[in-house]
Amino acid sequence: MTNRAPLEAVLSSSEWGPLVLDVLVGVGALLIGIGALVGALALAKTLARLRTTLDGVDRQLENIGEPVTNTLAHVDEVTKSLESTAGTLSRTADLTKSAVVPAIINIGATLGGVTAGLRRLVLGKDQKTRE
Repeated sequence: MTNRAPLEAVLSSSEWGPLVLDVLVGVGALLIGIGALVGALALAKTLARLRTTLDGVDRQLENIGEPVTNTLAHVDEVTKSLESTAGTLSRTADLTKSAVVPAIINIGATLGGVTAGLRRLVLGKDQKTRE
């Protein structure tokens, strides 16, 4: 036989409080760990669904990549054509302006000469001597 004291004699009433506190803290830590595990599992499921969705998007983008590339090449060609046309129109406008402006100046000088001649004819004297 051993000399064991009954359980009541081993723990006094002042030792029950810290023991209960330690057990409750341990249970709380266990519950926090279980909650973190459940949260991590839910996050893993969400990330797996997201990966599946992103894989689908990647497949769709692979199918759309070639037509978009062809379209962009066509747009580039059209843009170059428009730039060339705009440059040609600009040069044509410059040539037209350089051809028309001297003619307008010549018409103005001609009209000025005709007007001066008509004044002399009507007034009968030189415009310069009247001043």
